Amino acid sequence: MPPQPPALLSLLPAALKGLVLASLAGALAGSASAVFLWALDQVTGLRESHRWLVLFMPVLGFAVGWIYLRWGQPVEGGINLLIDEVYREAQQPVPLRMAPLILLSTVASHLVGASVGREGTAVQMGGALADQISQRLRLGPDERRLLLLAGISAGFASVFGTPLAGAVFALEVLALGRLRHDALLVCAVAALVGDQVTTAWGAHHTHYTLGVVAPISAWSVAAVAVAAVVFGGVARAFAQSTQALAAWMKRRVPYAPLRPALGGAVLAAVLWWVGGWRYAGLGIPVIVEAFQQPLAPWDFAAKIAFTVASLGSGFKGGEVTPLFYIGATLGNALAPWLHLPLGMVAALGFVAVFAGAANTPLACTLMAMELFGAEIGLYALLACAISFRVSGWSSIYRSQRLVAIPLGQEVPAWKLGDLPARPPGQDRPPGR
Repeated sequence: MPPQPPALLSLLPAALKGLVLASLAGALAGSASAVFLWALDQVTGLRESHRWLVLFMPVLGFAVGWIYLRWGQPVEGGINLLIDEVYREAQQPVPLRMAPLILLSTVASHLVGASVGREGTAVQMGGALADQISQRLRLGPDERRLLLLAGISAGFASVFGTPLAGAVFALEVLALGRLRHDALLVCAVAALVGDQVTTAWGAHHTHYTLGVVAPISAWSVAAVAVAAVVFGGVARAFAQSTQALAAWMKRRVPYAPLRPALGGAVLAAVLWWVGGWRYAGLGIPVIVEAFQQPLAPWDFAAKIAFTVASLGSGFKGGEVTPLFYIGATLGNALAPWLHLPLGMVAALGFVAVFAGAANTPLACTLMAMELFGAEIGLYALLACAISFRVSGWSSIYRSQRLVAIPLGQEVPAWKLGDLPARPPGQDRPPGR
């Protein structure tokens, strides 16, 4: 006889325990994100009113690099460390210091104008705080993995105000080729609680005005497909360039604190003497403009250069908001050529470049619907799926796994950062 499903009553205690723990992780991550978003607003306003602060970029870069060298090496991996912990058999506790270190270092990066994001900070805080719960309660390995995923979901959802995308992001970012459906409920609850707690603390998220969405037609679908190919190519170039610069800096400058000091000196000089202020920090005002009016067609390329230089030289933060900027301004530049509404293509670029760079097309499709409305859903799915395919194995998260599943058997996962030219025993992974 086939195995019988467990009785409903026997599942209730474990389910209730999981929901309570997920809610607690969500509340902690949401509170941390609220503090983080408030701090970002404060330092961004301070930098804009005192632009001479960018001249201190090399000094703060050196200070942050020294602090991480002295106390932060166990958490230097960031999001990649959290992903590794989900997979690692001999698990190691995520140090609580990850949360305050990434919070303070990211705020410092934004104070002096480094082009970094915020999702990395929120996700690291969420994961680190969630793991403190698992350590205090002495949870088993499987429960700990679920709670780590819940913390990742809550951090992502709370910093962007997108609980649906946050729930799926944690599942999708782990591996290409498999979703952990057993974690879906706890991730959904954590994302929802995290978002609501952040809002309850008074934190606000940016609202974007989409405008008109073109009706479905052969031309609109073909035009979106063409744009998505460009989005995927740019996502691939961004991920590879950031990792290449980081590797080059490590080879050329062995002493870690000198890397952000040197990178900061170059960036500060460009910002001060060339006047690239619109490419500093998050760039939220420029993203909003991309939905409303034509922008300079080189804005996306300049933001890529500033962000690659910031992250590649060692400034702390995230990649996602700069990717939103890159995608939205690139879509803004493509819209007239494709004869599609400006806001629509900017919105598709906003999510599709991120989808290609992070290999998370489903989460990005949901994000598009949460931020811009359900009417863009089909276009977003098309754009994100094509961008994901075009970007190939490139990823901003080097610890992502590739799970190749040929017919009839399962091949173990490879970390994207350690992939051979071709996975053993096959020409290429199915579908990639």
